[in-house]
Amino acid sequence: MADPAVSVSPYWELTFDADGDVDGRERDRLLAEVAAREVRDLIVFAHGWNNDRSDATRLYSQFFAPVPGLAPHARLGYVGVVWPSMRFSDEPIPDFPPSVAADVPTDLPGTARPALDEGTRHALLEVFPGRATVVEQIARLLDQQPDDEASLEEFGRLVRLLVEVRPQGPQAAFAADTLTQGAPEGDPETLFGDTATACDEFAQALAGMRAPSEASFALPRLWDGARELLRQATYYAMKRRAGTVGELGLGRAIGQLAATAPGVRVHLVGHSFGARLVSFSLRGLPEGVRTVKSVTLLQGAFSHYAFAARLPEDPRSSGVLNGRQNRIDGPLVCCYSHFDSALGTVYPLASRMAEDDRSVLGLDLDPGHLLGAKWGAMGHDGVQAVEGTKTFTLADALRAKLPVSGCVNVDACAVVNRGGPPSGAHSDICHRELAQVVLAAGRVQ
Repeated sequence: MADPAVSVSPYWELTFDADGDVDGRERDRLLAEVAAREVRDLIVFAHGWNNDRSDATRLYSQFFAPVPGLAPHARLGYVGVVWPSMRFSDEPIPDFPPSVAADVPTDLPGTARPALDEGTRHALLEVFPGRATVVEQIARLLDQQPDDEASLEEFGRLVRLLVEVRPQGPQAAFAADTLTQGAPEGDPETLFGDTATACDEFAQALAGMRAPSEASFALPRLWDGARELLRQATYYAMKRRAGTVGELGLGRAIGQLAATAPGVRVHLVGHSFGARLVSFSLRGLPEGVRTVKSVTLLQGAFSHYAFAARLPEDPRSSGVLNGRQNRIDGPLVCCYSHFDSALGTVYPLASRMAEDDRSVLGLDLDPGHLLGAKWGAMGHDGVQAVEGTKTFTLADALRAKLPVSGCVNVDACAVVNRGGPPSGAHSDICHRELAQVVLAAGRVQ
């Protein structure tokens, strides 16, 4: 039976903790029931930044709703992946009610209300258990905004303390999107470098995202960028966590499913950091498993070079998922939109490598520019530097047959275009056309 809150059936959930450990009862239920329900095509969706299970369930219900009508003869099943991530409550989700997309001012962070609202504070406590004291100290500094450099540096120290993990823990090895001579990239300078410099850059970048009618002649203050620094630190932690859950959790679960129900065709879908999660699950697939028939990335919040054999600006470097698209018995489809300002403007600021000491504000962030391209995200301009990648408009992708293998870019800006700052259209993904792309990628009829 369907979950009462979900529009489709049969529906299962797989819940993972931050280290990739799965809820064993949920996994065993899926393994026992999927064959009994005679499921032929199983769509597995991983959310991005959401505050709790109810947020994720609403997303899955809304996205899945048109699927049965689009493939009325298919024997479909659905899985919602639930993992510990979070969303700041000033990031609206189009078409979601205020209880999900919190009813808060939509001004840029730091311009009207830089202090942490209760929803965001609660999310931080849930996603970073055991750090309540750190969260309260961060909130106090954001409220008080002391006018001295020492307080700002203390804020940076607390932010780093909030998101740090055990050096030998599972998550420590999963932050990188690229490798240089086989070694992972360093930590981003915006999070682990000079706090005042990072806050100044964020404050200026956010001020530049204002609509002309909202422009102010006042110079941005450092504390205007401090809340954005906190946001990006949590995103860094979610990015790292998504890789962990994908490889150590979902990849293994798909392998177990292949062993118990080898005839089930699996189609992976991921939004935002969930796109990183399902991509990393390809690294966790047991050798010889070929049941993943398609992967669809919706506004993927990770490097557009993740699958590259070599980076254009550095031939010594490669993507951390180089060649993993070959683990799919079908295509990897990346849907992107230039209306996603979370990935087009703010993501590049937080994606600098630790050894790069140039100011991001001095870089050309146009994806066509070499320096700007270095920091690009999947969800902003698609898969890059992978030989043979095909590119379609959304209309063309829905008219034509998609390639049966390799990487495929789909410019989805025709539908993914709603949302205000700071995230823009990042969460504008619940569209019938994108559900059609998922089915087309997997050749589900």
